[in-house]
Amino acid sequence: MNLTKRALMTGAAMALGLAASGAPVLAESHSEKTKVGFVYVGPVGDGGWTYEHDQGRKAVEEHFGDAVETVYVENVPEGPDAERVMVQMARDGADLIFTTSFGYMDPTINVASKFPDVKFEHATGYKTADNVSVYSARFYEGRAVQGHIAGSMTESNIIGYIGSYPIPEVIRGINSAYIHAKKVNPDVEFKIVWAFTWFDPAKEADAAKVLIEQGADVILQHTDSTAPLAAAQEAGGIIGFGQASDMSEYAPSPRVSSIIDNWAPYYIARTQAVMDGTWESSNTWDGIGPGMVGIGEITDAVPEDVKTEALALKDSIASGEYHPFTGPLKKQDGSDWLAEGETADDGTLAGMNFFVEGLEGEIPQ
Repeated sequence: MNLTKRALMTGAAMALGLAASGAPVLAESHSEKTKVGFVYVGPVGDGGWTYEHDQGRKAVEEHFGDAVETVYVENVPEGPDAERVMVQMARDGADLIFTTSFGYMDPTINVASKFPDVKFEHATGYKTADNVSVYSARFYEGRAVQGHIAGSMTESNIIGYIGSYPIPEVIRGINSAYIHAKKVNPDVEFKIVWAFTWFDPAKEADAAKVLIEQGADVILQHTDSTAPLAAAQEAGGIIGFGQASDMSEYAPSPRVSSIIDNWAPYYIARTQAVMDGTWESSNTWDGIGPGMVGIGEITDAVPEDVKTEALALKDSIASGEYHPFTGPLKKQDGSDWLAEGETADDGTLAGMNFFVEGLEGEIPQ
């Protein structure tokens, strides 16, 4: 999606003022509607993770029209305040609430137990209940494509990676990117900086600058702002990738491609299920094939042969012909993990807490 569409109209800007104060923002207000709430960890204008979730919310409005009312609260910390926001949404009549960050998992379960008639959908977690579903995307599939491009294009053989928090989702991405960079460039080295934030442009920019100073000429990120791309652009001679959203304003370089989260079809389907009375607790984990993970345009800054290989990799993952975690693979400590041709099971991936062989540094606890 083109981020120039992020310009907010005056009415939306007034709504954001309410969101900042902690009050739910009403996208529309009509009676006898299905009311759908969204809890966001960052601002809707972050250009990445929250921006794409909000595009999904807008798609719900566009699809259902006057049959729905959506509300959202942005910049909700992952802690007790998240429970307060969820409780308020439920009390205000929400029929369905999407909680869109890993740290909302326990607050979602706690609030759901108090409102059994409200349906809850938690992004990237694993705890469910009769009225709580979980959903996530196989971002690691996109990381494989990024790793291939990064390993093929680095000239310093140093790739920098900005991690948000050391949770399985992020660790999977680091491992997948490294495996596929290493396949095309045996000399590649990853340097990882943990930002311990999802969205903090200043911290993200500083992390990118540290990695560039350490010799990285490719920057990967699992944080939500465009700041690392801006830092890469300022430094010159560095490439990077859009995270969660296309971030195409930085194309054709430093942004040479992107991972795009496409939540709209899921949000529409789950809202429809509530309307139909067919909603059931479920666990959804989709990737490139079903379209929940998109690969943004690979720009002409990428050599044509590398682009062709990256698109072939994408297609093989989408078809199920290839799994990004296919053995032989060892863990960082040298112990065996996957034998030749063996693929990782979802249980191991969902709880991944180790680096693969070749990655340096410890995972913070």
